[in-house]
Amino acid sequence: MWQQENQKLVINKISEILDATDLAYAEQMTEMFDGARRIFISGAGRSKLVGNFLGMRLMHSGYDVSMVGEIVTPSIKGGDLLIIISGSGETEQLIAFTNKAKSVGAKIVLICSKAESTIGDLADGVFQIGNNDLYAKVKGMPMGTVFELSTLCFLEAVVSHLIWEKDIPEEKMRERHANME
Repeated sequence: MWQQENQKLVINKISEILDATDLAYAEQMTEMFDGARRIFISGAGRSKLVGNFLGMRLMHSGYDVSMVGEIVTPSIKGGDLLIIISGSGETEQLIAFTNKAKSVGAKIVLICSKAESTIGDLADGVFQIGNNDLYAKVKGMPMGTVFELSTLCFLEAVVSHLIWEKDIPEEKMRERHANME
């Protein structure tokens, strides 16, 4: 019984956050992806893991994607897009990445729970998942879980949107999937 209640808690909270997230974001993000020469993604901790999900799906969808911090990540340049996933928009390392990207003319997108932040002020696009009122502490969903899970679901929906918009067949995505696992 307790497990069922916890599952409902998580699903209901994610649904509440997504219901409060602007529906226009999917189209806006798709336009930014399409306008970028290359896409770079960064986050810290579990937000970085959410970014890894997004990076993989964008690569499967045909975009040129790099994860910041990997040994083979190229230098960012003008015409590129840096996507930062940060609940607070205040993580020092991510602020440094944002400043570097801005200094070379790259566009910056912040995906966050708090739009008014240092990175938000520097970004070309800010996509706030839910709103500040919805991020009160939730017992059973500690330390950023609400933001991370909601953002993961939101970004999977964005990828679903672009797959439909571009009519990308799953077979084409499978061709791009890693084959040395």
